[in-house]
Amino acid sequence: MESVQAIKQRFEIIGNDLQLNRAIEKSIQVAPTDISVLITGESGVGKEAMPKIIHSLSHRKHAKYIAVNCGAIPEGTIDSELFGHEKGAFTGATSTRNGYFEVADGGTIFLDEVGELPLTTQVRLLRVLENGEFLKVGSSQVQKTNVRIVAATNVNMFEAIKKEKFREDLYYRLSTVEINLPPLRDRKDDIHLLFRKFASDFGQKYKMPTIRLEDEAVSLLLKYRWPGNIRQLRNIAEQVSVLEEKRNITPETLNSYLPNNSDSNLPAIVGKQKKESDFSNEREILYKVLFDMKGDLNDLKKLTMELLKNNDTDKVQEENETLIRKIYGKDDDEVDYTHSEDDINEILQLPESKNENTYTKPVVEDKYHFAEEIEVEETLSLQEKEIELITKSLERNKGKRKAAAAELGISERTLYRKIKQYDL
Repeated sequence: MESVQAIKQRFEIIGNDLQLNRAIEKSIQVAPTDISVLITGESGVGKEAMPKIIHSLSHRKHAKYIAVNCGAIPEGTIDSELFGHEKGAFTGATSTRNGYFEVADGGTIFLDEVGELPLTTQVRLLRVLENGEFLKVGSSQVQKTNVRIVAATNVNMFEAIKKEKFREDLYYRLSTVEINLPPLRDRKDDIHLLFRKFASDFGQKYKMPTIRLEDEAVSLLLKYRWPGNIRQLRNIAEQVSVLEEKRNITPETLNSYLPNNSDSNLPAIVGKQKKESDFSNEREILYKVLFDMKGDLNDLKKLTMELLKNNDTDKVQEENETLIRKIYGKDDDEVDYTHSEDDINEILQLPESKNENTYTKPVVEDKYHFAEEIEVEETLSLQEKEIELITKSLERNKGKRKAAAAELGISERTLYRKIKQYDL
């Protein structure tokens, strides 16, 4: 078994952080087996190095190693990419194609960004993990494959499971062994080492002297939070190497390359949960407002009918003082109960509507006497509002159901059911 240091040299891994060393140790220990491995960590921490270590130290090292970025393949074609398809299986399938699981038989498949897999593909992947079987798209013939699956994700898997975006059974199949790589901000002692390595590489690549940081610039480098991790550090090193004429880098110069540096000393936000849909909250508020409006209209109808029946304005005003305050917006203790004919017309003026459910404006003959009944039909159907919201969202997203479902805060399956239900 190779040592951690030997593996670092072989795969050009820079750093002496304890968490990094532990991740490499676990990769070395798990490599000779065939169990599935899930590698977790933020974007840019170097997760792609661990599957290569595992494959190179396994008995499959002479077979194929295929890395697949699941997030970069469109949802409609990912099944074909992974499992292959038969000729004529769909439009454009002019010939039979072998998928990655068939091509990599006997080797290793690295599924990067596995948290982005569609749910239908997750079901197919689960079958491969359980019994090594899969079906090509458009085929009914079961095929066997013997592959070792190593997956990686920067998604919080428990949150994804909670939101039903990732299958719980698949997660536990993939994470027989879980290897976590620490973010760069937790590897303070490695930051300058990595920067020097990148600066040296770019100096050789572009045939120019290697840049060097002043002590204050090194301190600035260590204080920065590096949200993009190693990938961002490498990018900054390349920019400075190419653009700066002076090879001695001051803190002021380095600072100009660090975005949002003013927030670099703030503590990191851990476990920040993004709301599934702000639109869902807005919808709940809209429904509440509509129900409140309906209640106000009913109260207004009641008050008007009392006036029509009793013609006892003093008694009605006394019994409905709270409602009258609400209608007229009076906040002081003294409420002016004397209103002109125009005042009442303004209060009872209701919005015109082009549909059949309209409000009939009362005709006033004299003060508090009405010539006709008030016909009120509220158009506050929850079903109508739901249809309106779904229609607007589909129009705004140009008919894309997935985007509309995300905006509405519901699953794509629920949205499809609603579209069929309302014949949209």
